[in-house]
Amino acid sequence: MAGRFAPKPTRTTVRGGHVAVPAGVPRQAAPVVGRVRTHVPDGPLDLGLVLGPLRRGPGDPTFRATPDGSVWRASRTPVGPGTLRVSARGGEVRGEAWGPGAEWLLDRLPEMLGAADDPSVFAPRHRIVALARHRRPGLRLTRTGLVLESLIPSVLEQKVTTDEAYRAWRLLVRKFGEPAPGPAPERMSVMPAPRTWALIPSWEWHRAGVDNKRASTILRAVQVAARLEEAVRMDAAAAQARLEVLPGIGPWTSAETVQRSHGAADAVTVGDLHLPGIVGFALAGDRDADDAVMLELLEPYAGQRHRAARLILLSGRVPPRRAPRMPRGDIGRL
Repeated sequence: MAGRFAPKPTRTTVRGGHVAVPAGVPRQAAPVVGRVRTHVPDGPLDLGLVLGPLRRGPGDPTFRATPDGSVWRASRTPVGPGTLRVSARGGEVRGEAWGPGAEWLLDRLPEMLGAADDPSVFAPRHRIVALARHRRPGLRLTRTGLVLESLIPSVLEQKVTTDEAYRAWRLLVRKFGEPAPGPAPERMSVMPAPRTWALIPSWEWHRAGVDNKRASTILRAVQVAARLEEAVRMDAAAAQARLEVLPGIGPWTSAETVQRSHGAADAVTVGDLHLPGIVGFALAGDRDADDAVMLELLEPYAGQRHRAARLILLSGRVPPRRAPRMPRGDIGRL
């Protein structure tokens, strides 16, 4: 019942990993080529909350929520590209997959749906956090098992507005990726392979609005893609340490990556422009909080600080705006 009264999506709750997934209407089943797997979660499950952090903007070519209540994802797995369609009916989740990576995706479907996450260990210490948890009973932390597909868009989001980052990801994936296998919705694409990223000309990065610093960081990452993907077998802290060895990847980027690739419940994002002020305002009325204050406020949630921060974002409680929104830049026009 609590989920019926969840607040409507806002810019802040979307950042908290909320994607509106329609309740669904009857439709003819899509042709199945490959494997099908069903999963019965051990508690409430909201596809929009669990898979929402994987979407990079409403025009993300690798992610689509369709009117029939399905979530589609196009991924580049270690064995090749694959398309996954996930739909929930009653207490069961059905996964259908196509392409060379179909079996890999379905094998990891439960973890992607939060089966490795245990929300019962989380104990709210603030009323706003408790209320957000009550309203979002289907929140689980996803674990994709894929590092690069979370790392590259996180690098694109460094030091720019989200709209600029989403535009860059959309343009680069559509131009240099490949069509999603199977009966995927129109214009869905799989992100480029590491070698393809490495061969993108400098002027294409510029046209997408990506400056040389971010482009160079991505180029360094794809050169050691295999080593970075090995980090998925490490714990989240060790994985972050490996990622941060690369110049251009700091605590902000590594945390944003392992939150998705590892389902890291304690990987709180530091170095963010807005998050400290949002957490400070929600928990202590301090809109000018910095990282140190944010970490102090989140200390009671040690081991679950990322989950606490997500619930705060999903609460929609933000300080009133004091200045105009940061203007969107486009270096591609220069």
